Amino acid sequence: MDWTNEEASKEYAWLKLMSAVKYDGYSDFRAGVRFLESLVTWLKQFDIKDRDFAYKLVKNRLVYISAAEMQQVIESFVPEVVTPYLRGVVAKELKLKPYEVWGSQLGAVAFKDRLRRCLFVGLSDGSRIDILRRSNAGILSQEQVLPMMNIGNEKWRGLNKDLIAEQGEGAKFEDVYLIDDFTASGTTFIRKSAGAWKGKLDKFEKMLGQARKDLRDKFPIADDYNLHIHHYVSTHQAQDALAARVSEAERDWKEKTFDSVSITEGTLLPKNLRMGLVPDGEDKMIAADILDASALSLCEKYYDHHLYLRLKVHCDEAGQSNMKYGYANCALPLILEHNTPNNALSLLWAETKGVNGHPMRPLFLRRDRHG
Repeated sequence: MDWTNEEASKEYAWLKLMSAVKYDGYSDFRAGVRFLESLVTWLKQFDIKDRDFAYKLVKNRLVYISAAEMQQVIESFVPEVVTPYLRGVVAKELKLKPYEVWGSQLGAVAFKDRLRRCLFVGLSDGSRIDILRRSNAGILSQEQVLPMMNIGNEKWRGLNKDLIAEQGEGAKFEDVYLIDDFTASGTTFIRKSAGAWKGKLDKFEKMLGQARKDLRDKFPIADDYNLHIHHYVSTHQAQDALAARVSEAERDWKEKTFDSVSITEGTLLPKNLRMGLVPDGEDKMIAADILDASALSLCEKYYDHHLYLRLKVHCDEAGQSNMKYGYANCALPLILEHNTPNNALSLLWAETKGVNGHPMRPLFLRRDRHG
């Protein structure tokens, strides 16, 4: 880094603090390697003149969501998202003000019954259903929280039986929450490719439709249930994309299983977290800020196009021709403690041999489910 002794002392102190408080907790560091060792290896791939900008990218722009921070977002989901919604629904049914619901036994019982008729479905490991269950012990039943969306008919029958046992004949789930940890572009959740809908919501719709036909009156979800899509962390880009795509899908699906749909998030990342913009019809991003512009230039210079070729099918669905700025050109300087999203700048997570460009070394190695 060509630091003076004074600069080195100052930076080492900062690195030691941030490593201990946050970065050393990253789950995919290799054995014997933590943040400082990874940072040194990562910086060595850059020319001397470029290392200062790379280091400033990490120090001034990187957002790292730790396990403790993610747990806070998960624990706030029921009290800050589910509870206000249900309180409003019960208040309307009882002709009360929302703040009056818990002021009488009638309102409190009605709220508890309605909460039991909510089904919570995790869409991936990142939904951390284990934390959701523990933080709501005594509030949510084990039989209304599902760790995955691949649900067999026997499980549906069991859910139906347990709900009826508690709430009487004819009881059905009236609200379904689909929960995931993070969305940056909304593409994984729902997208349209070659005129056909794909993604997690499409899979869930088809699964529910088939289970409803198979089980009929034994199916535990009401015909006119309310669908809620919740991500613990979301970007504005994903928020806008989800709203538009879900609305379009509602018009396209002639036999959709739900009545209404709402989209929420625990934390909405600021718009300026993204490091630049891609003009229409172009691949190169632009940024007004000097640091952002310098970081984006590093993404151009230290890039191996093999990364795109390896993920070509998924990139083509997102309408992009390279992976310089991450999937869907999200260009996020973002790290999640359990894995780095592929929407982050590829400079931060990619590992390649330089077959079609500059070999890339990761600062935070990503576990890539696409191979």
